[in-house]
Amino acid sequence: MMSKTFASQADLEEKRVSFEKLSDHAYAYTAEGDPNTGIVIGDDAVMVIDTQATPVMAQDVIRRIREVTDKPIKYVLLSHYHAVRVLGASAYEPEHIIASQDTFDLIVERGEQDKASEIGRFPRLFRNVESVPAGLTWPTLTFTGKMTLWLGKLEVQILQLGRGHTKGDTVVWLPQDRVLFSGDLVEFDATPYAGDAYFQDWPQTLENLAALKPAKLVPGRGAALQTPEQVRAGLEGTRAFVSELYAAVKTGVAAGRDLNTVYREAYAALEPKYGQWVIFAHCMPFDVTRAFDEASGHTHPRIWTAERDVEMWRALEGQ
Repeated sequence: MMSKTFASQADLEEKRVSFEKLSDHAYAYTAEGDPNTGIVIGDDAVMVIDTQATPVMAQDVIRRIREVTDKPIKYVLLSHYHAVRVLGASAYEPEHIIASQDTFDLIVERGEQDKASEIGRFPRLFRNVESVPAGLTWPTLTFTGKMTLWLGKLEVQILQLGRGHTKGDTVVWLPQDRVLFSGDLVEFDATPYAGDAYFQDWPQTLENLAALKPAKLVPGRGAALQTPEQVRAGLEGTRAFVSELYAAVKTGVAAGRDLNTVYREAYAALEPKYGQWVIFAHCMPFDVTRAFDEASGHTHPRIWTAERDVEMWRALEGQ
């Protein structure tokens, strides 16, 4: 018998959607801590950054886009490989789906397992999951390091600035507008999911984002950050959570304590400061398990399967 409902299966409350203009070229589709979508409107085309979890859910994004422009949606950009970010892609009928080569490689290696795992964890985020086409969402363009698209005269930089949330993390930077779309490298008032993370790399990657000096930032979850002060708070909050969690776990591993003990200690250490953040209880078992692995010398994240998810949850949250 599990003492807590598995992952976010008990989370059934619909969230209120906001669609905010950040500049003449940038919009943020956010929903009170649910996964965000970014929109870039160039002179001749639109780019969508992260798709929502199903084609039916993506239709609401398309409806909002059509309220502000009739330009074709030519590009979908995947900030990383997680199913909740990519399975709505077909709704946009884009000419190209862009991802880092590292993200492509992760889809090859673990896309099927991740799809089954995520749908099981968070059913509400996969509304009308039957609308997802069979198979996986495959990029048609990949890059390493940096790629620049010109949407007419609008420069759109697509950048890999380091590993953090995953090894394939990709951000979109509009240098003319100083707007950054960070994907799940940055969260705001929402708990970073770190089950596939590189804890030791993540803080430096956030420094690399900060070095762009963004005036506005669309995080992976949480409200769009509309001032440099809010941007700094988002970066610093994410860095603090990741750093404090890894430090707590590393201490436990160094002392020879088992995963269950380390989990309870880390949870107790972080809950007073972060427990009110969205999906804290959902993320912590996955985050601590990955941190425990990394602190124990496992450089790369292990693949999460639906079966491994439940076994881990029973081990850490079962009575």
